[in-house]
Amino acid sequence: MTNIAVVAVLGITASLLGVNRFLTANGLNLGALLGFAFIMGFGGAIISLLISKPVAKWSSGVHVIEQPRNADEAWIVDTVRKFADKAGIGMPEVGIYEGEPNAFATGAFKNSALVAVSTGLLQGMTREEVEAVIGHEVAHIANGDMVTMTLIQGVMNTFVVFLSRVIGYAVDSFLRKGDSESSGPGIGYYVTTIVMDILLGFVAAMIVAWFSRQREFRADAGAAQLMGRKQPMVNALARLGGMVPGELPKSMQAMGITGGIGKLFSSHPPIEERIAALQNSH
Repeated sequence: MTNIAVVAVLGITASLLGVNRFLTANGLNLGALLGFAFIMGFGGAIISLLISKPVAKWSSGVHVIEQPRNADEAWIVDTVRKFADKAGIGMPEVGIYEGEPNAFATGAFKNSALVAVSTGLLQGMTREEVEAVIGHEVAHIANGDMVTMTLIQGVMNTFVVFLSRVIGYAVDSFLRKGDSESSGPGIGYYVTTIVMDILLGFVAAMIVAWFSRQREFRADAGAAQLMGRKQPMVNALARLGGMVPGELPKSMQAMGITGGIGKLFSSHPPIEERIAALQNSH
């Protein structure tokens, strides 16, 4: 949702500033359009990445642990530090937020990320299971998943912007082929572009969700590796499967520990598939 909002704002800004100069008197300048689509696509994805940590803190109400106030907070910070050292990344910020069982990692850079766990997770799991979940989130950071997802999102955004405008231009040209007054894009172009932005946006979301599901398997395996055995992660997943997953704000869902509904758009594979993949891994 953050990505879509940022791209929309960039699009409006581009129109107001008149930088979308790919529509010429001689037709569509594909080179200029591709450049525009690239700047829009990657610009949106990169801005979303750069603001991911403050957006996460604000939208989830994360309390960052500056100085542990109790034994639980001290243990969480120590666990994150232990895994971060083992994974070879800088110490992330550590936070807690009120909510149902869930956790997430976010941030633009490996060495200045954020790991946050919910109060529901801490209350509903054993320490070993919480440790496995923290290992999963640290594995996301160590694997560079935030940056990988940004690059995939950027490529998808670029295709959406490029193809929707090419199709919009083609439809507009067809509708106005007998129009001798044709001096620029008509209503057909604008309507088709908006419709295609939405339709192609859904296709792009499915592709991004597929990549996201592959990352979850890797992060589960990463947690098992950080802990030296896979059973705690298997137990944590099994327990999550029996819990009501904490609904994360949509902007955070890609980095959470539990998934949503709707297989094609789900950022996480089903719990059973994750457990099976972990048990079959070497």
